[in-house]
Amino acid sequence: MGQSTFIAPNHTPVVQPMAKAGKTRKPHPLFLQVDVPLLLVICTLLVIGLIMVYSASWNYPNTPNTYTILLRQARWVLLGVVLAIILSRIDYHTYGRYVVWMMAVTIALLIAVLGVGETHFNATRTLFKGSVQPSELAKLATIVYLSFWLFSKREQISDFFRGLFPMAVILGVISGLIFLEPDLSAAFTIFVLGGLLFFAAGGELRQIVLVALVVVLMASLLITLSDTGKARLTQYISGLQSPIHASYHVRRSIEAVVRGQLFGVGLGNSSTKYTGLPVPWTDSIFAVIAEETGIVGASTVVILYLVFLWRGIHIAQRAPDLLGSLLATGITSWITLEAMINMGVLVNVFPFAGNALPMISAGGSSMVTTMVGIGILMSVARSTVPAPVNNNTERSAPGAVINLRWRDRRRRLPRNGRSERPR
Repeated sequence: MGQSTFIAPNHTPVVQPMAKAGKTRKPHPLFLQVDVPLLLVICTLLVIGLIMVYSASWNYPNTPNTYTILLRQARWVLLGVVLAIILSRIDYHTYGRYVVWMMAVTIALLIAVLGVGETHFNATRTLFKGSVQPSELAKLATIVYLSFWLFSKREQISDFFRGLFPMAVILGVISGLIFLEPDLSAAFTIFVLGGLLFFAAGGELRQIVLVALVVVLMASLLITLSDTGKARLTQYISGLQSPIHASYHVRRSIEAVVRGQLFGVGLGNSSTKYTGLPVPWTDSIFAVIAEETGIVGASTVVILYLVFLWRGIHIAQRAPDLLGSLLATGITSWITLEAMINMGVLVNVFPFAGNALPMISAGGSSMVTTMVGIGILMSVARSTVPAPVNNNTERSAPGAVINLRWRDRRRRLPRNGRSERPR
């Protein structure tokens, strides 16, 4: 059995074992160089999103006409799809030239929000008449920046002062600016994503435990220092004791779910959206889905996100290098985490947060940044290493990024030709 060499652009060649003749899967034709199951899930979620945005907003009081919100959302979807297609055709290694500028622009926008931002629902989070929400950009920018940063520091990642400490400073600056808006859920999400990326990059167990402790301490600090955070935690605990004592938003959401029963009341027939369910086409759109399509429709949406998670993990495992694995891991975790929080909040599984439901909720910033992230994920997918059919063939090192390293906690896995640390 021989070996073949895969050369990632501008990176160390990765040696891959070759299966016997006739045992390797044939590559997709050029026009199918895409993860088809992932593409189908994304298209399905986008279509569901447009249908439900229209269903949640048509004939709604104080809207200029029946199609206003739908048409606006359709424009954002179209822009996001175009950007995703363009980015999917670009080698993801080239993004490294722009990550510093991207992070600088993100920080500048977050500072601008604090100075000249617009206040909605007791929070100052948007610019340009509510059309730009920098905290959404910050999530994607943090993922991309940390992926390149961790990849460049992969030889020093076990050094506290060259690995974990600088990363904590980066996360602290971004999440601190977001906390001041305040946007507690976005600040917490960024810390969680940072911890996941550090783990995926090969951080040692003691450092991973330290990251987890820092995340918990930061969450506690955010809640302690924020009146909003304390109020939401109090409402969450009360809701766990009895749904009657949950926050008004959660009570209305649970009412929508109960009304939907198994098969729902039918598209367009939701009543809670007219009787006080807050922002039914954005944060509360999953409650409208549950009411109009029932448990069956809501479960379908959950399954679609689980399939998205599965395909994202698959792409990360097959990435040709650690950088691709980190990008795929971060983007997949981000979108899945956003979906999980949005759906869980509405039934009081988690404390209340203002997360959008990715690819479904109305909103330009969320839609465009999500589709940009998906474009980068598709770029990694196009570069994935074909898996040999022979099960006895050893898997290449980059595929180990998502394999939880429970078998050996005392050393990191070698990647891209790195030697193992001695036991």
